[in-house]
Amino acid sequence: MPEGHTVHRLAVDHTKWIAGQRLKVSSPQGRFEAGSKLLSGKSLKSVDAHGKHLYYSFSCELVLHVHLGLYGKFRLHQSPPPEPRGAVRIRFVGKTHTLDLNGPNQCEILNSKQVCDSRSKLGEDPLRSDADPERVWARMQKSKKPIGQLLLDQSIVAGIGNIYRAEILFLLKIHPSRPSCSLTRIEFDDLWKKSLRLLALGVKYNRVITVDRDETDKPLSRLSSDERLLIYKKDRCPLCHSKTQTTLLGNRQMFACSVCQV
Repeated sequence: MPEGHTVHRLAVDHTKWIAGQRLKVSSPQGRFEAGSKLLSGKSLKSVDAHGKHLYYSFSCELVLHVHLGLYGKFRLHQSPPPEPRGAVRIRFVGKTHTLDLNGPNQCEILNSKQVCDSRSKLGEDPLRSDADPERVWARMQKSKKPIGQLLLDQSIVAGIGNIYRAEILFLLKIHPSRPSCSLTRIEFDDLWKKSLRLLALGVKYNRVITVDRDETDKPLSRLSSDERLLIYKKDRCPLCHSKTQTTLLGNRQMFACSVCQV
């Protein structure tokens, strides 16, 4: 499932490609035909990201809410576009660019109240300027859940997924099984800052990168998938070279070093 950096990057790119235009909207698959008729011919005002969710605001005061889930994917074409490929749920045709959306988990039309209800269920997104880390800190102080599990709870922190949680906790030397309430304020502040920095780096390069530039002799944009990460899906810890600890945490496989992460 795409993590928050991917969704924020989509919001940036989609704003550049199709915002401020009257779009021709259709549903080649047919499953979103009624919704596409409500949006077709209307101007797309903005594209907003919150965690792993996208909100497309149209001039008709309706909002398209998209959650990609495990299988959702956008495809970009030049306009006029080719014939749809696969089960295209929704197609946006702009002046110069066309976007096809296949296989989303959620694709629905919302009014302003429904948008507020949808976003109220989401936690604080480190990439958003309106994020309030104090709310996350307050939730952590009251929770005995392992920090590795809490970071996947999108109602508390929105946008962090399986890769980022493993990498962030490794960089901070925090073991994922530690109770969330055991984190000190200094540890929490470091966690929030690290999350923001790495997610922003992910938006810039459109991929998860957790190594520092001075730790590699390559430009970050040229790193292979194996070189970009430190602990996730690695057999050995890059620091002490002990065998990586793998556990199931939050119904996802967690990677950590039992020596370096206290």
